[in-house]
Amino acid sequence: MKIGISGYGNLGRGVEFAVKENPDTELAAVFTRRNPETVKINTAGVPVLHVDDAKNWADKIDVMILCGGSATDLPVQTPEFAKYFNVVDSFDTHAKIPAHFEKVDRAAKDSGHTAIISVGWDPGLFSLARIYSNAILPDGKDYTFWGKGVSQGHSDAIRRIKGVKNAKQYTIPVESALEAVRAGKNPELTVRQKHTRECFVVLEEGADASKVENEIKTMPNYFDEYDTTVHFISEEELLKNHGGLAHGGFVIRSGNTGKNHEHNHIIEFNLKLDSNPEFTTSVLVAYARAACRLNKEGSTGCKTVFDIPPAYLSAKDGEYLRAHLL
Repeated sequence: MKIGISGYGNLGRGVEFAVKENPDTELAAVFTRRNPETVKINTAGVPVLHVDDAKNWADKIDVMILCGGSATDLPVQTPEFAKYFNVVDSFDTHAKIPAHFEKVDRAAKDSGHTAIISVGWDPGLFSLARIYSNAILPDGKDYTFWGKGVSQGHSDAIRRIKGVKNAKQYTIPVESALEAVRAGKNPELTVRQKHTRECFVVLEEGADASKVENEIKTMPNYFDEYDTTVHFISEEELLKNHGGLAHGGFVIRSGNTGKNHEHNHIIEFNLKLDSNPEFTTSVLVAYARAACRLNKEGSTGCKTVFDIPPAYLSAKDGEYLRAHLL
C-alpha cells in the first residue's frame, strides 16, 4: 500500500514513523506548501514535492493521508484531494463534522474514491467507545474527560495574544468529578466542574503580565468557562519541562439494567499518550489500510470510524484474527 503525506509538521512526521512500523505500507511521496528543498524527511529516497504537484501522482498513491489543520486546511484540502486519491484525515471540529462529511462525500463519490474523515482518538477511537457503550447500555449517561495533556489548539490560541512569545496549555480532569462518574453517581457536570486549564507562558520583553493573564482567562470558547491558572516562566524552562506533546483521556458510560434498573454498570476506555501526534498518526495509517481495501471492493464516498469493520484495520488476515484476537 503506497502512502502519500500531505503536510509535514508533527502529524506528517508521525505518519512517516507509523509507515515504517507497518510492513504492508510504503511511503511514496511527501507534499508540502513550503519550498520542498527546505523540507528534510527521515526516509531516504522518498521525494518531497510541492503540494501543487500532488494531482500528478494520482496513479502512484493508494491513499493520501492529509496532515493539515482542522480550522482552515482540511475543510478545503480533503474534498479537493478526494478528487484524485483515496484519502484519510483527522478533522476534529466536532460541530462541523456533518458539513465536512457532506462535502467530502460528494467529491469522493464523483471521482470513485474512498474517504475516511475524523480519524484519530477523539474523534476516532473515543467515538467508537461511545457508540459501543451506548448500544450496550441504552439507559445511561456518557462522560468524556481529556488529559492531563497538552492542548495544541489552546496553546496556539495563547501564542496569538500580543506579548506572548511562547506557551503551552494543559487540560486537566477534575479528579473529584472523575471519581464520582466512576462510582456510578451519574453527576450533572458543567465544563468548569469537569476540567481545569493550566498555562505556562513565555512573555515578550516588556509585555504586561497582568494584561496577558486577563486576556487568557477571559478568552471566549477557550478559557472563560474554566478555572485557569497561568504561570509565567522563561523560554529555557518551557523547552526543558514542557517540550512534549503528551495527552490522553477517558470515555465513560454509566448505565443500568434489570427490572427496576437496580444494577449499575461502568464501561471505561482510556488512553495515556506520550505523543499525541504520533499516536494519532498510527490510527490514521490503520484507517488508510481500510480505505484502500474498501475502494478495491468498490465502496466509494465518505466514511467515518463508525462505518469501518474492525478487521479492515488490521494487516492480519481473518484466520489469524479469529485464532489470536477473538
